[in-house]
Amino acid sequence: MQESPSKKIYFASDFHLGAPDYERSLEREKKICDWMDEIRPDCEELFLVGDIFDFWFEYKQAIPKGFVRLQGKIASFTDAGIPVHLFTGNHDMWIFDYLPKELGVTLHREPVERNFFGKLALIGHGDGLGPGDLKYKFLKRFFASKLCQWLFARLHPNFGIGLANWSSRSSRKSTGTADEIFHGEDKEWLVIYCREKIKEKPYDLFIFGHRHLPLQIQIGEKAMYYNLGDWIKYYTYGVLSESGFELKTWGK
Repeated sequence: MQESPSKKIYFASDFHLGAPDYERSLEREKKICDWMDEIRPDCEELFLVGDIFDFWFEYKQAIPKGFVRLQGKIASFTDAGIPVHLFTGNHDMWIFDYLPKELGVTLHREPVERNFFGKLALIGHGDGLGPGDLKYKFLKRFFASKLCQWLFARLHPNFGIGLANWSSRSSRKSTGTADEIFHGEDKEWLVIYCREKIKEKPYDLFIFGHRHLPLQIQIGEKAMYYNLGDWIKYYTYGVLSESGFELKTWGK
């Protein structure tokens, strides 16, 4: 797609809809829909960069309850000809064909390259990239396997989805605010990953989620790494136009 100079590309990640409970998730979902209404007039493309749902699994004839406002809003974008890209994250990697078929989104499971306004960008959720985190990388391979998905599909949705939601809440209680701690540029796995990738190609932008922190860090001489933050605490998102990339906070 050829970008119009007056149009903008929008990026957001880590909505974690469904967490920590129904009431607060619904309140957050309504804010996200208000944000989408706000950006729609000049939105050329929308990238939802992973962990949109705190948990998602598609049974053959059932999906998790809720999130209908966001799904309807996404469908209104694609129906109007505005491309919406949905990346799987570590919480919603079990998105299969339902959302692409029903909502018209383009689904991505790995980072993708795009050229915007003459700038080469690498976009992805960010989980499992860079060094370290070997335990998670092993679990990710297992969860992505057909065997694991087949076994989980054998569970009744009431039990399977309930078990997953309980596991997510327990994990969040045990880690606390660990996702919100900046470890320093030399210890941030995604920063290390970007420094390795720029040796392969002259990227201008690295745009990721996963870390729950809005970050802007220079990579090499000219490239920038941006982390999109989250919509649990920060309500941050990215905007790319002909004049460059900017992290913004919704409501400010």
